[in-house]
Amino acid sequence: MQYFTAFIFSIFLFISGNLLASPPMISGGGYHSLALKSDGTVWSWGRNNFGQLGNGKHSKKNIPVLVKELEDVIAIAAGTWHSMALKSDGTVWTWGLNNYGQLGDGTFRNRKTPVQVKNLTDVIAIAGGYLHSLALKSDGTVWAWGSNWSGQLGNETIVGASEIPIQVNSLSNISAIACGGDHSLAIRSSDGTIWAWGNNFYGQLGNGSGTNTTAPVLVNGLSDVSKVNGGYIHSLALVSDGSVWTWGNNRYGQLGDGSTREERRTPVQVMNIDSITSISARGWHNLALHSEGKVFSWGNNSNGQLGDGTRTERHIPVEVKELEDITDISTGWQHSLALKSDGTVWAWGDNKFGQLGDGTFKDRKTPVPVKNFSVNYD
Repeated sequence: MQYFTAFIFSIFLFISGNLLASPPMISGGGYHSLALKSDGTVWSWGRNNFGQLGNGKHSKKNIPVLVKELEDVIAIAAGTWHSMALKSDGTVWTWGLNNYGQLGDGTFRNRKTPVQVKNLTDVIAIAGGYLHSLALKSDGTVWAWGSNWSGQLGNETIVGASEIPIQVNSLSNISAIACGGDHSLAIRSSDGTIWAWGNNFYGQLGNGSGTNTTAPVLVNGLSDVSKVNGGYIHSLALVSDGSVWTWGNNRYGQLGDGSTREERRTPVQVMNIDSITSISARGWHNLALHSEGKVFSWGNNSNGQLGDGTRTERHIPVEVKELEDITDISTGWQHSLALKSDGTVWAWGDNKFGQLGDGTFKDRKTPVPVKNFSVNYD
C-alpha cells in the first residue's frame, strides 16, 4: 500500500507542476537526523532531549531508531528541535519541542511520539525552522505555526506564537517552501520568483533592506528559481540553469562569493559551481548536489561539516571527499547528510549527540555510513 500511495503522490506532483517532485528522504535537524524509508516508515538518530526522535524516550541515539506509530509517510522535515512528517493522506504529524506551538497540535506540550497537526489537510510539502513550521497545501496556499516574534508566520502581526496553523497572507500559487531560522521562503510557480518574510536583520529576506516583515516580500533580482532553502540567518536559491544564489549573513563565508563580508541584502551568485540539482542549508554552512552525483560544501567548518577532511571554513565551494552517486543531501546545524543511489546514508561533521548515526560520538571530517541502515525496503 505504501508503494501505491507514494506512486500516486508522485503523479499528483507531476500533474500539479509542483517543484518538489522528489520529496526529501533525509533531513538534518539541529542535532538530530531523520530518514524516510521506502516502506513509509521514519527513522531518527541523534539528540533527543525534547523527544525529537519520536521513539517515546529522551535518550540520545547514535544509530537509527524507528519513530513510533507512524506509517504511510511520503515526506519528512526536521526543525532545529522538532520533527515533521507528511503522510500520503495529506495530513502532517509532528513531535519534539513545542514551546512556541511549533508542533501545531493546539498545545504547548512537548511530544515524544507523533501527534497530528490540527485543522490541516491536503498538504503536499512541509518545512521546519528554528521554532516554527510551514506547510504547502495542494491549492498553492501556505500555512504556518509556532514562533512569530519576527513575523515569520506571515499573517501581518507580531504575536508570540500560534499553536495551530494560520494562513500566510497575500500568498498564492506557491510551488515550494522553506524555513530559515526565524524567516520563511516560498517560490511562486507562475514565474519562479521567491517571496520571503520574517527576520531580516542580516538581509536574509533578500529585498535590499534590513527590516523585518510580517508579510511576504519579493526577493530582488531572481526568477525561474527551482528550489529555495534557508540557513539560520541566510538564504539560498537554485535557479533552473543550475546556478546557486545566496544572501543574508556571511560571517563564515556561507554565501560562497569568496568573501566574508558581514552581509548581503540582495542575492549574489555562488562561485565555481554549476549544473547543481539540489541545495541545502540549516546553520552556517551549505551543501549543493551536482548533476554528476558529487557534493559541494562551503561556510562554517568547525566540526568538519564540510567533509573536505579539514576544519577550515571555506568561502567558496569545495568538493566533499570520497562521496559519489548521491541523490539527496541535507544539512544539520553542524553536521551533513547524503543519500547514495544504493539507499545508504552517509554523514559527517558534529557527532556529540550521535547525529551521524555511525554508532559513535566522534566527529567526522569526511563522510561515514550510517550504521546498518538503508532507505530501501528490507
